[in-house]
Amino acid sequence: MASLMQVLIETLDKEEKEYVTLLDLSKRKTPIIVEGDVEKLQNITDEEQMVIDRLAAIDREREQTMADIADVINRDVKTLKLSYLIDMLDKRPKERDELADLHDRIKATVGELKTINDQNRVLIEQSLDIVDFNLNLVRSMRQAPETGNYNKSADRTGDFMGGSSGGFDAKQ
Repeated sequence: MASLMQVLIETLDKEEKEYVTLLDLSKRKTPIIVEGDVEKLQNITDEEQMVIDRLAAIDREREQTMADIADVINRDVKTLKLSYLIDMLDKRPKERDELADLHDRIKATVGELKTINDQNRVLIEQSLDIVDFNLNLVRSMRQAPETGNYNKSADRTGDFMGGSSGGFDAKQ
């Protein structure tokens, strides 16, 4: 059991370090989103994907360790929580304190990561709204209103203000 707890502590430590790396990337992404630098944003996103892949592998390792611990203490792995393990380690204060510290650090890092990702999501949505607005503005400029011109039979001619409908005019 002691070696399983040590493996769990080491795994959680690796997981916490990866979350800190992901948090740093998210913080670096915010000004890049504001600048609208798509190339830098793509590079950061690629780095994030590598960190997420490493986190997934560490998470599988953590889940396996938790399953092993659940077998040893005869508990259902689905109901086994880290807080229960912390409480269970009363007679081993060093491991309990390490586990509690890691639990708190991971929880704080993930909370901050969620906040920054929510801010980045809002910034991206605003950027997309601005792009959509600009596209609509360009489209509406190309579709000028009809003139009030009529032909001999009092029908509208269907002429548009502003001459050509856009595009390249080779005659000029």
